[in-house]
Amino acid sequence: MEEKSNVSQTDAVTAEPNHKKVREPRFHIVKRDVTDKKTPYIVRAIAVASAFIICTILTVLLVDTNPFEYIGLMLSGSFGTFRKILNLLQKLAILLCISLALAPAFKMRFWNTGAEGQVLIGGLACAACMICLGGVPDALLIPIMAVAAIVAGAIWAVIPAIFKAHFGTNETLFTLMMNYVAMQLIAYFATIWENPKGSGHIGVILDGRFPKLFGQHYILNIIIVILVTVAMYVYLKYSKQGYEIDVVGQSENTARYIGIDVKKVIIRTMAISGAVCGIAGLLLVGGTDHTITPQTAGGQGFTAIMVTWLAKFNPIYMIMTAFLVVFLETGASEVVSKFSDSLNGSYADILTGIVLFFIIGSEFFLRYQIKMNKKQEEMN
Repeated sequence: MEEKSNVSQTDAVTAEPNHKKVREPRFHIVKRDVTDKKTPYIVRAIAVASAFIICTILTVLLVDTNPFEYIGLMLSGSFGTFRKILNLLQKLAILLCISLALAPAFKMRFWNTGAEGQVLIGGLACAACMICLGGVPDALLIPIMAVAAIVAGAIWAVIPAIFKAHFGTNETLFTLMMNYVAMQLIAYFATIWENPKGSGHIGVILDGRFPKLFGQHYILNIIIVILVTVAMYVYLKYSKQGYEIDVVGQSENTARYIGIDVKKVIIRTMAISGAVCGIAGLLLVGGTDHTITPQTAGGQGFTAIMVTWLAKFNPIYMIMTAFLVVFLETGASEVVSKFSDSLNGSYADILTGIVLFFIIGSEFFLRYQIKMNKKQEEMN
């Protein structure tokens, strides 16, 4: 009797209608179909223009100015004089060089966040040659500096690559932590090479400076980066190694299936990435600052991550994204100098953040679209 009673109770519970409503989200994200070639450029242009409008409104609200004066200051800060134009091109060259270094690694889906440290190590090797080989003619010293910076940057990048290839370590954390090791190494050698004594800093190094071209500093830096840009574009697009990088980035299993040595590609690609970072360190120490500190890279190793990502790892597009960042920085510096009572050095970072936020948002809406769900009745 008890068994029959339990069965009947179970059937009764089962028979009761379920009145709980199944609620679906009001919105859902759907991947867009492939659009025509013109649409992405139009959307990105609108995003950049919208960001500049927001930056203009924000500046007008913060300081006593008008939109036309603000735009004039931004333009004059970058293009006001020949010296300012040369300074803009120099900053563009350094940022572009670091961005180019990240391109092959990122295309391989190796998230190299250690460009800052690789640049610093390349610069440290360059500074060591300038200090220890002082007195050697510059015609011989500069090539030695170049080799030392490239090799040092490559070695610094290969270390996490070996651990990733053979032990599967997390390359993002590994390369990030090596930035801080590089900074501490520079701080250590600064106490050894301090000039003047007791300062704890390396003073201006007189030997090994890049020569002037056409009577101007930085020209050699700009020419070197142009050559690196062309070389990187050809390497990624037309070389066999560039093809292997692309295949490994899409699928390591597919790469192994068609006979590509994935471990070799990872190590080789990171060696190239670190070598180009070493070139950036050479340009900063030998061609720009003529000294080195833990802040020599100035955070450009992290800014380059955004430049590379927005350019879709294309060296030609990187020129435009790097130019946008540098233009905002130099233009904002002019605005800050004009309204120093109301603005400070963080103003340039705010403007850059606003513009990058709009660009990233445009990339999202180019790939996806948000659709509203229709209300559905409960299904019994």
